[in-house]
Amino acid sequence: MTFRCGTVALVGRPNVGKSTLLNALVGQKVSITSRKAQTTRHRILGVNTTETAQFILVDTPGFQTKYSNAMNKVMNRTVKSTMADVDVICFVVESGYWSKADEQVLEILPKDIPVVLLANKLDVFAQRADAPEDRDQKLFTFMREMSEKHDFSEIIPMTAKSADDVKRLLSFLEPYLPEQEAIYDPDMLTDRSEKFLAAEILREKVFRHTGDELPYSSAVIIDQFKMDGALRRIAATILVDRESHKAMVIGEKGAKLKRISTEARQDMEKLFDGKVFLETWVKVKSGWADDRVILREQGIE
Repeated sequence: MTFRCGTVALVGRPNVGKSTLLNALVGQKVSITSRKAQTTRHRILGVNTTETAQFILVDTPGFQTKYSNAMNKVMNRTVKSTMADVDVICFVVESGYWSKADEQVLEILPKDIPVVLLANKLDVFAQRADAPEDRDQKLFTFMREMSEKHDFSEIIPMTAKSADDVKRLLSFLEPYLPEQEAIYDPDMLTDRSEKFLAAEILREKVFRHTGDELPYSSAVIIDQFKMDGALRRIAATILVDRESHKAMVIGEKGAKLKRISTEARQDMEKLFDGKVFLETWVKVKSGWADDRVILREQGIE
């Protein structure tokens, strides 16, 4: 039996569902999600091994065009460098929608690597249509317009929340992988450490519970991560840009921070399959997104 193994990059502007797609393809939450731009700040690697192939999936940060601080410059370099060394690129867009930001991502796609266009969030697109006939015609028109923008190897409308769509996508991607043995252990799901995943889970909860009140400019630093028998003791600092942001995260009488911490701990225990003792603090560090030391502490270099 022929076995294939190769790397697939997920690229696109912010908020098109790349992290949700990565989690669906891996079958486990390895990348955090939220409605906010810049949720993904790192190159996240996920692995899915089947009987016939190993998919090494790389979720990249959304390509940034609105901000020019040090963090965003590093994130954009990550996107470009990741695409240079993969077997196939999945360019993720939102079904029925094309923006200037999508166009800017299209412009940086390498010419010598196959690109599959994924028209994601098909379920959202369908909800906006007045009738099935209207939906089908608009989708057909959108796909035709996309085919004129670039010589895509495939154009696949889908929703990352559909198990059938995810399975279909893997079948489309498999022929693009080279014939070779698996690189990673079949049981491996991600190359990221538990410490990294703990920081990401806590950051996700901050994003989710501050809604649109808090700008993207918050970060999480893990001050301590150690095993005490089977118990993981984790101490973390949530960095924010202003005193007003600190109040938003803490909430009245500390209620919001408690909720953020509790939900983060519960998710960590589920992911790590063990008990977690989590302590969290909130500190103000103005301009942290331009502080190279802090960025290195977060693994953004």
